[in-house]
Formats: sequence, structure tokens, C-alpha cells
Amino acid sequence: MEQEKQAYLVGAGIGSLAAAAFMIRDGKLRGEQIRIFEALGVSGGSLDGAGNAQDGYRLRGGRMLTTDNYECTWDLFQSIPSLRHPGQSVLDETLAFNELHKSHSQARLVDRNRHKVDVKSMGFSLRDRMELLKLHEADEAALGNSPITDHLSPEFFDTPFWYMWATTFAFQPWHSAVEFKRYLHRFMKEFARIETLAGVKRTVFNQYDSLVKPLQAWLLEQGVRIENGCTVSDIKLAGHAGDALLVEAIELDRNGTRELLPVAPQDLVFFQNGSMTDASSFGSMQSAPPKLDRHQSGGWQLWERLAQGRPQLGNPAAFNRNIAQSWWESFTVTLHDTEFFDQMQAFSGNVAGTGGLVTFKDSNWLMSVVLAHQPHFDNQPEGVRVFWGYALHPDRVGNFVAKPMAECSGAEILRELAGHLNFEMDVFAQANCIPCRMPYITSMFMPRLHSDRPLPVPPGSRNLALVSQFVEVPDDVVFTVEYSVRAAQMAVYQLLGIERAIPPIKRHDKSLEVMLAALVKAA
Repeated sequence: MEQEKQAYLVGAGIGSLAAAAFMIRDGKLRGEQIRIFEALGVSGGSLDGAGNAQDGYRLRGGRMLTTDNYECTWDLFQSIPSLRHPGQSVLDETLAFNELHKSHSQARLVDRNRHKVDVKSMGFSLRDRMELLKLHEADEAALGNSPITDHLSPEFFDTPFWYMWATTFAFQPWHSAVEFKRYLHRFMKEFARIETLAGVKRTVFNQYDSLVKPLQAWLLEQGVRIENGCTVSDIKLAGHAGDALLVEAIELDRNGTRELLPVAPQDLVFFQNGSMTDASSFGSMQSAPPKLDRHQSGGWQLWERLAQGRPQLGNPAAFNRNIAQSWWESFTVTLHDTEFFDQMQAFSGNVAGTGGLVTFKDSNWLMSVVLAHQPHFDNQPEGVRVFWGYALHPDRVGNFVAKPMAECSGAEILRELAGHLNFEMDVFAQANCIPCRMPYITSMFMPRLHSDRPLPVPPGSRNLALVSQFVEVPDDVVFTVEYSVRAAQMAVYQLLGIERAIPPIKRHDKSLEVMLAALVKAA
């Protein structure tokens, strides 16, 4: 009698959780056949949300969602039951929420004088338009590993469009021209409404509470085993570097105890190669976050070891070699009164949950904040408010605090924010600001060659798949939930031979209506 197939997933981020769901829903595996190993005490990976009102809530970040794109994400979550509304899916719940709370930012950019910048015009010169069009039409092979600055003039990076596009998607001028081009295509529908963020959709709570928790609950109900506090220290491949990829064992570490798990040839292994929130660290109201790197976290090192001598497994050095070009810092603020929200809503003209990012364009740190609909956490008490912010240049000295953001405590970050808004510090009298340093948060945007990212199922693989922001998914864009979910769906369908079609990428860039709207906006 043939031994039953087992599936082992390394990491419990959204990619692995999605892969497990697709194996059950479409591959007809039973949940008992699936085990997920996670080093941390909680699932979700970069889709996190933790804390409480007393100690402070914290988010490393929040991924932008749309319902005009994200085809695989919503294909998945239409099958996952809501935890709050019996009879509804997570997709149903999300669509209903966004019908009630529509995005229309009225204070997208704010200048040094606390004036809301007129963003009806993108501020392009004729040269900007010509260069942007040329980059939009360029062949990816010709762009190679060039940065955006190789293709756009210095003046472009001081246009309202760049400030809005860069802070919406977290681009830096030195990032990959290929990734920037892909965003122009994938989010062309957003080009015409980038100043209002009308295309942005939000979940009811933070994405851990709204996406991860119901997905994890459904997986556990199916019998999937999620083993937290379990580090995968090695994935052992049969044969030599030039041979076909066949995992024969997984080495685990549970609280210092080593375990060798045999992997049969018919079994499947899914590995989350690299993490954009790897080696992240938190500070407090009194202290800045400690500076960590890949040596304090094993995810990068495992990928490096596997890829050595195996070019089909990619080149992690293309992404993790330069923290100075891939890091930024975020902060989460917990408030025990409504004073800041009241003043911010009066200034911006937006009720919390309808405005999106407010970016201080002349901030040395290039700081942005966003007030989500409240409550933002499912355990958030009445009267408590939570908001999130981030800065793309935390290595620079502040405008109101004479030190880089990287050296600032939560209290000092609030002082800098109050300075840009010209608010009295009294609005933060009952605030707890928790900063977070993320050395690899935009590492997936680093200039890279096509060969630097492996395919979800690499050539020659018999039972190994890679699911992360660092695999190659043609025409799609990294730094999105969709990228991880699509990579997972591709990997599962290929390894299990599932014939159901993967939802195709909606080509808004081929729509005459969308293209005309973008041209009018750029005029």
C-alpha cells in the first residue's frame, strides 16, 4: 500500500497558509496531511498585529489591498468563513465594510507650512512624460538590474506624483526599474486616482485579525497542524548541487532539541525563502529599536545555504546585501483619548478610515501617517485609538528632533510628528508610541537580474517549492499579499497537477478607458 502524501511548510506566513488552503480546497488533501513549522509563537509572518491597550499595540506594517486587482487573494478568501459574520466569507465581509467606508483622501500631501498640497496635477514636465512613457514600454531584459534613477531625471523625484507613488508603495529612487515598471502596469488604474487613494481597500481590522486569524482558524478546523516555536535549521537535499531537487529530510530545532524529520519522495516541501520583516526589532517610548541584521535571524541563512551551487534556487545576496538601501522604520501609536484623532480629522477633512496616507513631503524623514477605521484591533477597548506611520528616510536628522529617526525613542518620534502638524504635545499626553526597525522591508525592490529570483517550483524540482516575495511571478508586483498568495497557488497547482485555472492577472494596462484616464492625469 502506497504511503500517504505529506506536505511540510517552512514558515507560517500568508504564503504558507494560503498554500495549505489551496492543497485542501483544490488539491483534496486532508488537513491531517499538512504540517506547518513556524519559529515564532504566532502565525501570519509580515501580516502581523499584536499588543493590547495597556502595553500598546504594534504593527510592523500593513499591505495595501485593492479589489480591482488581487485576483488570487480574493479567490482564496471567498472560501474562508468570516469569524464575525456567520454565513459570510472574508471576501463578503471585506466588500461590505468598504461599501460603508470609502477612501477619498483630502490631505494626501502636506508641505512644510502645514498646507495641504494641491495634487490635482502630477507636476510632470514634457521630459518627465517622455521618460516615464519610455520606461513604461521598456523590455525587462533590457532594463536588467538598473535602478529607477538610470531612467528618470532628477526633477522627476520632486514631483507630486513621485511623493504620492513612492509613499503609497514604499519605492526609493535607487530601487529596481523593473519593479517600478511592473507597478506602473499592474496599478495603472490607480494612476488616475493616486491623489485620493480611492482604489485602496481596507480590511475590517488590521490584516492579522481580518485575514490571518480566519484563515488559520479554518486550517486548524480542517486538521492542519501549525507547530509554533519550531525552527527549521536545514532542508536536506538528496544528491549533489547539480542534481534534481529532492528533499529527503528536514532538520528541526524545538527549544534546543534537534529533530530530523524524514521526507519521502512523494511528500511535498514548501519553503518561504527570505522575509521582508526578517530581523525586525521594536523600541519603546523610552528607547529606539536595536539594530539587527540577517545574523540574528535564520531565514536568510537557510536560503543562502540551499542556493549555494544551485542557480535555479536564486541569489539571496541580490536582496540582502545592502540594508542601507532596503530598510525603513514604522511606528504604532496607542492613544487613551480622542484628542489627536479629533484634531487630525479636522485638519485633513477625513474621518478616520477614509483618508489613507498623509505624507509630509518636506519631512527629512519623509514621514507619513494613516488613521484607520476604529477599532483597528479586535480586542481594542472603547475610547482607545490606534494609528500607524512610517518614514522612508530614518537615517536622516529630523526637522524638529536633532537626530536620525533610527536613534529616536517613541516619544521623540511623536515630537517630530507634532512639529510637522503644528500640534501641541498635549495631544500625545496619553500616547504610547512603539517604533519598529525593519532592515529588509523593501529588499524585494532591490535591483536584481531575472535569474536572482527562483520560480515557485524551480526547474528539476521533484518535491520542493518556494513561496515568498522573492520568487519570480511574471507580470505581478512584490510587496503585496497578492504576490505571496499567487506564488502559493502556482506552486500547489504545479506540484499536485491541479487542472483548475489560476485566476489571470487583470490587465487594466490594456484597457483603453484606463489608459486614457492615465494619459489625461499625466497631461
